Amino acid sequence: MRFLHAHATHPQADLVLSRVWAQLESQGVNALGATLGWCYVTEQLAPQIAAILRGLRERLPGVAWVGGVGVGVLASGVEYIDEPAMAVMVSTLPSDDFRVFSGRQPLPPLPRDGRSALALHSGVGFVPHTAQVHADASTPELQELLAELAERTRTGYLFGGLSTGGAHSFHLALDPLAEHGEQAPGVWSGGISGVAFSDRAHLVSRVTQGCQPIGVARQITAATRNVVYELDGEPALQCLLRDLNLTAAVTSQGLPREVLPKVRATLVGLTDANSDLLESRQHFGADTRVRHLIGLDPQRQGVAVSDLVEPGMHLAFCQRNVAAARRDLVRICAEIREEFDPQDGTSRPPAGAIYISCAGRGGPHFGGPNAEMQIIQHALGDIPLVGMFAGGEIARHHLYGYTGVLTVFA
Repeated sequence: MRFLHAHATHPQADLVLSRVWAQLESQGVNALGATLGWCYVTEQLAPQIAAILRGLRERLPGVAWVGGVGVGVLASGVEYIDEPAMAVMVSTLPSDDFRVFSGRQPLPPLPRDGRSALALHSGVGFVPHTAQVHADASTPELQELLAELAERTRTGYLFGGLSTGGAHSFHLALDPLAEHGEQAPGVWSGGISGVAFSDRAHLVSRVTQGCQPIGVARQITAATRNVVYELDGEPALQCLLRDLNLTAAVTSQGLPREVLPKVRATLVGLTDANSDLLESRQHFGADTRVRHLIGLDPQRQGVAVSDLVEPGMHLAFCQRNVAAARRDLVRICAEIREEFDPQDGTSRPPAGAIYISCAGRGGPHFGGPNAEMQIIQHALGDIPLVGMFAGGEIARHHLYGYTGVLTVFA
């Protein structure tokens, strides 16, 4: 299986597409026999995304396409943020090993015997093993949609991200064999879309965290909806202040003004009751979802977070940390390398990759232009890689923040 990728910047759709196409032609795309492609554009090009997809279809009529809109787009070793740019990758993944889905062409549910409804009715034998998903962040009950989609795969593992761009939070899903009656075929607003893969499409996916715990992990012992009142039986607000080394007294009016900046810079890491919050008691595990602190309840000593919580879940206060983010990104790259070059001597070299990073990460967060992508390039080599800086990241059946989701194909 082969992958090719290209990237360019220009404010006009036809010209940025021409630049990308010239790069792909120079790599022999016309003789490649491509089947599946990814296209990511920045918000500045989002209003022209239908024209871009139309141009890709004209040049590669037999290719299925997926993708989305990000604050920035990325490719191997390079990041485009706050400028009009696009990144494209195509592959020769066998057509029997993937299925594009969207709101109009959803992924069928898995019957109890584990075979997909598609396999039962069409006889093609395709069983969704995992799926890449793009979504509009404004979609109602998005978390529930992701959980339902995960149940339609054998592993329950999803990876992907949320498109950005306000009124232009488009995502792409185009099946070249499907009927297209819509005005802009393949361009979707609202809902979810993506591509499912069979177990024959060998891929490895990892989540990298961008925050560092500042205190111990505690169990939520009293909570209502999104407000945590007790942690390990103690008032939640007092736990927060202790972890921040703040001794300020809390009154019915709230916290003293001078301590508010430190509180506002604090986030929370959450996991379900049956998941480990910290690995080696030092850094967050892959199941940890980072959420904002959105308010305080001084009278009841509660802290409000931007997610629903319930007793039994685990919580640790945290802050964004460049050094921790860098270490964790290096760690997951090392884990992926080990997966592709195991100790038994067999080797399946990485062929291509998708990386979805938080809009709050990227080179500026890591210390310089393109720094985040250069870390990955140094670790994995100069393999074709594309992706976007998203409004939220998706892994397993959860929405994440301040993370990166790296998926590598053999």
